[in-house]
Amino acid sequence: MDVRVIHERDGDTATLASDVDVADSFLARARGLMFRASVPDDYALVFEFDERKRRDVHMVFVPFPIDVLWLADDEVQAVETLSAWTGLGAADADRLIELPAGAASDVGVGETVRVE
Repeated sequence: MDVRVIHERDGDTATLASDVDVADSFLARARGLMFRASVPDDYALVFEFDERKRRDVHMVFVPFPIDVLWLADDEVQAVETLSAWTGLGAADADRLIELPAGAASDVGVGETVRVE
């Protein structure tokens, strides 16, 4: 099954990532992108949660910058580029999406991002 991350704005759609992994276990969520040397340009790591609440992202042991989207019901709540090793971000969300740095440069708060 192919999974994609889609950005919708003003009636237009764009694919943010077509190489998508879902962190669907406790271990996968805890590990995230730690200990990887890099990720492909069209990659996303998606974290699904049962409820909306404050979600933290840290960059310990992640040696490259990433873009992070915090979503609630597919609506973007926050977008941040986190620096390698020391980045830290937090916002309310029921889904997090981690992408290569720059991949979410056109995504704004209030816009729609879907995983399909």
